[in-house]
Amino acid sequence: MPPSDIFQSYSDSPPPLLLHLLLLIIIAVSSVIFLVTNFRGGGGGKLPPSPRSLPLIGHMHHLGPTLHRHLHTLSAQHGPLVHFRIGPKPCLLASTPDLAHEILKTNEPAFLNRPKVANLHYLTYGSADFATAQYGPYWKFMKHLLMNRLLGPQTLDRFVPVRRDETNRFLNRALSRARAGEAMDVGAELTRLTNNAISRMMLRTRCSGDDEEEADEVRRLVREMTELGRQFNVSDTFWVLKNWDLQGFEKRLVDVRGRYDVLMERIMKEHEDLRRERKMKDGDDCGLEDCKDVLDILLDIYEDEEAEMKLTRENIKAFIMNIFGAGTDTSSILIEWGLSELINHPDVTSKVRQEMELVVGNDRLVQESDIPNLPYLQAILKELLRLHPTGPLIVRESSQECTIAGYKIPAKTRLFVNIWSLGRDPSHWKDPEEFSPERFMGTEWKKKNNMLDVRGQHFHLLPFGSGRRSCPGASLALRFVPTTLAAMIQCFDWTAVGDGGGGGEVDMEEGGAGLTLSRARPLVCVPIARRGAGDLLSTTTM
Repeated sequence: MPPSDIFQSYSDSPPPLLLHLLLLIIIAVSSVIFLVTNFRGGGGGKLPPSPRSLPLIGHMHHLGPTLHRHLHTLSAQHGPLVHFRIGPKPCLLASTPDLAHEILKTNEPAFLNRPKVANLHYLTYGSADFATAQYGPYWKFMKHLLMNRLLGPQTLDRFVPVRRDETNRFLNRALSRARAGEAMDVGAELTRLTNNAISRMMLRTRCSGDDEEEADEVRRLVREMTELGRQFNVSDTFWVLKNWDLQGFEKRLVDVRGRYDVLMERIMKEHEDLRRERKMKDGDDCGLEDCKDVLDILLDIYEDEEAEMKLTRENIKAFIMNIFGAGTDTSSILIEWGLSELINHPDVTSKVRQEMELVVGNDRLVQESDIPNLPYLQAILKELLRLHPTGPLIVRESSQECTIAGYKIPAKTRLFVNIWSLGRDPSHWKDPEEFSPERFMGTEWKKKNNMLDVRGQHFHLLPFGSGRRSCPGASLALRFVPTTLAAMIQCFDWTAVGDGGGGGEVDMEEGGAGLTLSRARPLVCVPIARRGAGDLLSTTTM
């Protein structure tokens, strides 16, 4: 597959002497910017406060791998609204609920786009996906499609047996470890669970098993693409270098997207062949809705000449990439954080087990349909989303100049809303560092938090973002995560071992690479089957 037009061949890069001259020019220009930025005096207060920058790199020396924590430190030092630069690119940081409301609601039209990043732009077929697409007719069509068909209530209901089956398979693997007295990497097994559930919903096949190589290859390729897409690209940051592949990204990007493209074309062709066979057998496609996966729904639109919006094959491939990239790790990471907190807070575990015994009983496994009747379990989920939002930052880019808190924010300014900071704002949360589901249940907080919505209406708790670009996968996560976590503690006690825990306590250090909030070290546990667990799982399939 030929490389995208956004890349130039590395063989066309300038000779070393010219490169050195251009670097000197960049340093000189950056030095002027540095002097103007740091010594301009009051300047009318047009921009929010900013820390001291350095030539060329701007404020990059203030940032680090756990980006949300470094940005939190910037806010603590310079205020809730901070202007900074990543190289020459202007950025805005907001860290309080009031500012989040002003930006994401009052000024929402100015912040409906995501920044264009060269690596991701290429991997998503020129932003042909949903996540990085510019706000406009195509994005609106895909959002409507997602909310009403692809991830709508009817589709989610139809795939309940798939999610239940994959959860049972996971629990049976844990039961085998429990009987053998062996430890298991909980995060790895949860990732396997979520990957299999998503792949069966998307492609009607699992990501693990001797005969499921295609789905597993999709998962591995999407992970490779995600890692490559999030890497810092010097040529993308410094416009003078935009045509020079200084880090050798071009070859890697072309290779991984080419492999993904070939694989997805094969999977799509298999679906198309099967669809033709069904139509020949049944005369039309009516009555086959229950057999369709998400790829089938997308192919329906692709083949419909009268569709409101014509989808291309690239749109479909990029969308599948979005779902695998965003829908698997996020759920497994949140469940892993949930088990970590419950191990460290046995009193909370005891309370939620008592609630499940009253509502579910001891004769069957907890199900998604039970969640509305388990308020304490819902409170645990809200507290997990507050303390451990798997996407700790909302990242947007201003499409026009606007005014925030009295400051003029130029167009093309990259926005970071620190969700992690919002969940720890002491003006909204008592003892914000404490894991306390009771804050969503007790009388002191009942009026404020008991019915607190997590879908973007309350700006001190925004785990799924807010407004038109909020996460469309919230409904799936709010079903799947609490059900899986509840089943894990219904069937097992968990003892942490290794670097992630020991002596009854789980290490809660954060890792991640800026845009995700995973654990710093794997959670390795020995599951101990509770009384009756074998009976609950005896009829499930491995």
